[in-house]
Amino acid sequence: MASNKIDNEAVINEYDRLKELQEFENTKLGVKGLVDSGITRIPRMFHHAPETLFDIYQGDSRADQNCIPVIDMSGPHQDVVERIRDASAKYGFFQIVNHGVPVTLLDRLLTAMRGFHELPPEEKMRFYDRNWNTSGKGAEYFFNYDLFYSKEASWRDTFQCLLGPEPINPDFIPDVCRGEVMEWETEVKRLKDILMGLLSEGLGLLPDKLKGASYVGRASMTANYYPHCPEPTKTVGIASHTDPGILAILLQDKVGGLQVKYNDKWINLNPVHGALVVNIGDLLHVIISNDVYKSGGHRVVANPSNEARVSIAVFINPGTADNLYGPLPELVSHENPALYKQFKFSDMMMRFFTTKNKGKNMTSHFRL
Repeated sequence: MASNKIDNEAVINEYDRLKELQEFENTKLGVKGLVDSGITRIPRMFHHAPETLFDIYQGDSRADQNCIPVIDMSGPHQDVVERIRDASAKYGFFQIVNHGVPVTLLDRLLTAMRGFHELPPEEKMRFYDRNWNTSGKGAEYFFNYDLFYSKEASWRDTFQCLLGPEPINPDFIPDVCRGEVMEWETEVKRLKDILMGLLSEGLGLLPDKLKGASYVGRASMTANYYPHCPEPTKTVGIASHTDPGILAILLQDKVGGLQVKYNDKWINLNPVHGALVVNIGDLLHVIISNDVYKSGGHRVVANPSNEARVSIAVFINPGTADNLYGPLPELVSHENPALYKQFKFSDMMMRFFTTKNKGKNMTSHFRL
């Protein structure tokens, strides 16, 4: 027994995680490259702790059915306001249809981003850059933004580009998806103003209250690619988290895999063709609602399907990260005191990107 224990400890100590990470990084082929190589077991750096995986495929089948509301944006205005308000307060998530974005564009966008991720390696590698936010290009391909400081890697590849505050330079976008991304940028600008107006009205504020650049002046698009995982019960596509910003608008394909946490249970947010998923971010949770709205916890399971999953998220954030934010004065009173101190959005982002806070709601750090 003692000998076996010593042998096991030796194996653990011999594992050089940083070396494995760097070798993976140097290929610039991402998770898809591993799949294309024919692996049947995932590398150890992708293994997640058992306690985070035990319920990964145990979603509540009853709750799966129509749990997250699908809201028809063409309905009576006040009805739409109330349904969005209720969903934002209860789940932090809702889906929208008849939102004005052509479904044909959504389908083309998914096809185009799949096309990018499935380019020949030598073409896709030209766009590789882990420092996408500071490189000045505004559009890059990489895998696992937190690869070198998270405890475990996740089973996905990513294309990311900035959509604002400045218009994106078309020359930075790959040919295979350039037209669709440019069209999507125009639609997102229109849609985020509509959504912010409805969310403001839901709290008794004027529709234009939160449409300025200081609240929604910056946007980035993330197109994630989740290829087949040969051992999907050992890893995840994206670990449990809440989004730190204002709002996220998500397009997902038919494969599915997104799960939302509600009442301490994970429920599947099943795809609806033509719908867009909207989720509340931590900053919106704090600055607008003073805890009336909630930022919904979510994750993506590793893809067991032979067909790769594609999702495209747009994250709406403040245009100025160093402004001070806190509960809006209009929503604070003697009966409803402020629950959060003022803070900079840059402070929230810094906490989001630290290992010890992975998977935790950022709002707790700023609570009074």
